[in-house]
Amino acid sequence: MAEWTERAELLFRKEGLEKLQNAHVLVVGLGGVGSFAAEFLARAGVGKMTIVDGDVVDITNINRQLPALHSTVGQPKITIVGDRLMDINPELELIRVQEFLSPERAFEIVDPQFDYVLDCIDSITPKLNLIFGAKKKGVKIISNMGITPKLNLIFGAKKKGVKIISNMGAGGKMLASKVVVKDISKTEVCPLAKVVRKRLKKMGVNKGVKAVFSTEKPDEGSVKRTDGSNFKKSFYGTNSYMPGLFGLHAAETVVRYILKSDEK
Repeated sequence: MAEWTERAELLFRKEGLEKLQNAHVLVVGLGGVGSFAAEFLARAGVGKMTIVDGDVVDITNINRQLPALHSTVGQPKITIVGDRLMDINPELELIRVQEFLSPERAFEIVDPQFDYVLDCIDSITPKLNLIFGAKKKGVKIISNMGITPKLNLIFGAKKKGVKIISNMGAGGKMLASKVVVKDISKTEVCPLAKVVRKRLKKMGVNKGVKAVFSTEKPDEGSVKRTDGSNFKKSFYGTNSYMPGLFGLHAAETVVRYILKSDEK
C-alpha cells in the first residue's frame, strides 16, 4: 500500500483498502455537494473515479464549493477538481467528462461498470434521467436531489440488490445537527422529500430508499427565482458547510457499502 494510505489501512484493514482501490465510482456534478464528496472518496482510497461536470467556477460559488477561489473564477470545475484528486492520489484512475448533461445524456452516461453513482446535479430534468438510468441499469446510486430527476433515479429501487441514497436539498438550512439519514418513507419537514415521497408512491415505491435530509425547516425568504435555464427554476441561499455535509454523508454511504461488499 502507498505510504499516504497508512492511516486509512489501519481503520479499513488491508482487505478493506483493496476493496476501495478496486472500486469505480461515478460522481456527476462538482458543485457544493459533489466536489467535497469526490475529495472524500479520493482520500478514502477509491481507485477509479469518473467525474462529470460542464460548468465553470462562478464568483458566487466561493462561499460553498471546494474548487471555487478568486483565482479560479472562470475555470472549468472538472479541471480544478480533477487535478486536485490526482494530486491526492497520483495512481487514481480518473476519467473526466466535461459536459453539462442534457436529460438524454444523463440517462446514457450511467453504466453497470460503476460500483456507485453519486448524483450531485442541481438541475431537475437531467437529475431525473440520471436516476432513471442508474435504476434501470441496476447501478447503486446516491442522489443529491432536485425534484423531477430524482424520481426516475429512484424508480426501480425495488429491484433486489440496488442500493440507493437520495440527498435532499441542502439550501436554506443552517443547522448541521439536523441532517439525518433515514428511509424515504420516514422523511419529514423537508418540502423536497415530501414531493419525492408522493411521486414515488405513484410509481409503486413506498420505502426502501435511503435519504439524506434535514429536519430543519428551510428559510423560505432565502429563495431566488431564475430564468429557468439549465432546468433550474429557483434556488435557496446556502452557507459554507451544509453542501459539504451532504457530500460527506454521500461519501460515507459509498465507502461503507464498498467496505462491506463481498464482491469487491
